[in-house]
Amino acid sequence: MNSVTIIGGGVSGLFSAYYLQKAGCHVSIIEQGSFADGCSFGNAGMIVPSHIVPLAQPGMIAKGLRWMLRSTSPFYVKPRLSWDLARWGMLFWKHATEAHVQRSIPVLRDISLLSKQLFQDLAASGEVDFGWHERGLMMLYKNADTEHEMAEEARLANRAGITANLLTAQAVQDLEPQVRVDVRGAVYYPGDAHINPNLLIKNLIAHLRKNGVQIFENEEVVGFEKRQDQLATLHTSRQSLPLEELVVAAGAWSPVLTQKLGLSLPLQGGKGYSFMLKNVTQNIQIPAIMLEARATATPMGADLRFAGTLEVAGTDLSINMNRVRGIVQGIQQFYPEIEVQIPEKEQVWSGLRPCSPDGLPYIGRVKKYQNLTLATGHGMMGISLGPATGRLIADVLTAQPHSMDIKAFEPMRFG
Repeated sequence: MNSVTIIGGGVSGLFSAYYLQKAGCHVSIIEQGSFADGCSFGNAGMIVPSHIVPLAQPGMIAKGLRWMLRSTSPFYVKPRLSWDLARWGMLFWKHATEAHVQRSIPVLRDISLLSKQLFQDLAASGEVDFGWHERGLMMLYKNADTEHEMAEEARLANRAGITANLLTAQAVQDLEPQVRVDVRGAVYYPGDAHINPNLLIKNLIAHLRKNGVQIFENEEVVGFEKRQDQLATLHTSRQSLPLEELVVAAGAWSPVLTQKLGLSLPLQGGKGYSFMLKNVTQNIQIPAIMLEARATATPMGADLRFAGTLEVAGTDLSINMNRVRGIVQGIQQFYPEIEVQIPEKEQVWSGLRPCSPDGLPYIGRVKKYQNLTLATGHGMMGISLGPATGRLIADVLTAQPHSMDIKAFEPMRFG
C-alpha cells in the first residue's frame, strides 16, 4: 500500500485524498489553516464545463489595463516589485493568443466533463452530500459589445460539443419567474451545475476521516529533507513525517513550497470576494455570471451567494471594500429588485485562486524528484475541476491508465 502525504486541504487536496484512499493508499493531509470556522470556502460553487476558454486570451491584457484605472473594477494587479509577478505577467502576455486558446479548448473541455461526471457519480453514491443541482448557467450581458463576444464564445462552445443557447431578454426573464432581470440577453449553458461548497468541504472531510485519512490542521510546512532525487522527510511546525509520495496541492501557497525544493512555479494568487444574502424570499433559480460587472450569483437553498473580482495580490487576503462595493453596484444593475446592501467587512469572505499564466492547471509528476506530484493552478475553477484533479492524481500515483491525457498540465512546462 502506497503512503501519500498531501500538503493542502483545499478542494484539490481533499479530492486527491478521496480517490487515493479509494485506490487503497494510506493518506495524510497537512493543512496550514483550520476547517473549524465552517466558512473557509466562500466561492461561487459553480461547476462549469462551459468554461473552455483560458484566462490567457486575446484582448485580456488591454481590458485588464483599462479595469486597473477604476478602484471598483473587477480586475486589479497590486503594484509591487516582484520578479515572480513580472515573470508571470510576461508568460501571460506570451500566451494571450488565439493559437493558445485553440490548443486549450479541448483539454479544458475534457477535464471539465470528467469532473462533472465524477460529481454526478458522487451525488448518486450518497457518500457525500454537497447540494448538487443541474440547472445550467446564464452568462448575462447588458450591451452589444458583450453580446458579440458571447455569441462568439457560444459558437466555440457548440463547436467543441458544449451546448450553448443564445437567449433574448424575455427568454432570460421566463427562466427567472421570481426576480426581475435587467439585461439585453444571455448565453445559457444547460450542461453546467452548482453545489454548496461549504457543505462539500464539511462532508468530504467527515467522509475522509471516517475512512482512515489523517488530517493535520494548523500545521505549517517548514522544510524538507532530500535523499538524492527523493524527498525523504517533511518537517512541519509540529512534527516530522517520513515521505513515500508527496502531493503539493497548496493553492496560491504552492510556489512557497516548491521554492523550498529548488523549483520555480509561475503562479499568482487571484483574490476574490463573496458574501451571502440569507433567507431570500424571491430567489434566483439559475446561477449567473453578470458579465459587465464580472460578478456571480449562485442560489444555495434559501440563500444567495454573490462573488466576484480577480485581484492579483500574491498571498494577501486583506479585504478591499472598494472591490466589494463594485460587486454590489454590479448586482443592482442586473437584478434591480433584489435588495443588496454593502455588507460589513466581517461578513465578506476573501479567498485566493491559484492562477497559472496560461490558464491551465499544474497536474502531474515533477521530474526532479521521483516522489513529488503537483495538483494546483486551477485559477477560478478549483471547485469545478476538483474531482477530476483528484482522480488524475490517483491515476498517476497508482500507475493506472490516465482518465485523460494530461500532457498539457505538465507542472514544469515553464522550466
